[in-house]
Amino acid sequence: MKTGLKPVLWSFVALLLLLSIAVPLLNVLLIMFMMVPFVVLYAILPRTSFAIHLIVPFALATWLIGLPVLIVGLFFVLPSIAMGMMYKMKSRASSVIRTVSIVVLAQLMLLLLISETMLDTSIIGEMSSMIRSTVTDLTTQGLLPEEWNSDTTEIMIRTIVNAIPLTFMLTSVLYAIITHYLARRIVNRSGLEVPAFPKAKDWRLPRMLVFLYLLAYVMQMFTSAASESYIAVALTNLVPLLGYVFSIQTIGFFFYLAYHRKWNGAVPILIAIPVLLFPPLCLIGLLDTAFPIRKSFVKS
Repeated sequence: MKTGLKPVLWSFVALLLLLSIAVPLLNVLLIMFMMVPFVVLYAILPRTSFAIHLIVPFALATWLIGLPVLIVGLFFVLPSIAMGMMYKMKSRASSVIRTVSIVVLAQLMLLLLISETMLDTSIIGEMSSMIRSTVTDLTTQGLLPEEWNSDTTEIMIRTIVNAIPLTFMLTSVLYAIITHYLARRIVNRSGLEVPAFPKAKDWRLPRMLVFLYLLAYVMQMFTSAASESYIAVALTNLVPLLGYVFSIQTIGFFFYLAYHRKWNGAVPILIAIPVLLFPPLCLIGLLDTAFPIRKSFVKS
């Protein structure tokens, strides 16, 4: 592959992204793209050259801003290397997203563990204190209903804390999808063919997920929201997670209809917005997985 000045340019992009960590608000947006330059560099360069193009922007960013940028930036290096390595192996897109999501998720859980044990900083405790303080302020201002009490606050805190694994999982998948969507197109232009993800109209989930979702949903109905048991925490995360999965299947269903009925390409994209914002619409994806309903909507 003839890379030319591309590695230098992508190293410069990596440097800019690392420097953006120090800019409030901007860092929240650009951090979603932090992995892209590192994936591209690993995919188009030999390992030794990649190491050089990795060290230089990190050294400059650390010199200009300080150690925090090094810590935050290094978080994205391992999943970037994993994705770049799988690109070189021409792995399927589904395998790439699954593997990188697991790597990012493992790192998030490890950071939570380190903060709780080694740094003596309880993220969960800080979050709980912030929620209690907010509830107290809202109560003082009369913005909460009269029946709201301390027990309600504690249930809300417990629900939010129990949903941390779900938040981490969704964040991990989102990082993997965004990075793959951008990095794959860039790497392909450099001469390395990376398999694409199946088209949305061809997305199909295994039918077993329907039975798993129904079982988890029924079990959650008979589980107290205030319970701290392992089963309660697992269901708190599993039910909405499967709901999101079926929402993705719902989007695939509408792309299928758009393809066969010759709709404008923007129609399924616009439909995807309310599907993601209104969880009950995942029922369409559930039915599409459980039954062959596509044939009923497509003319022979």
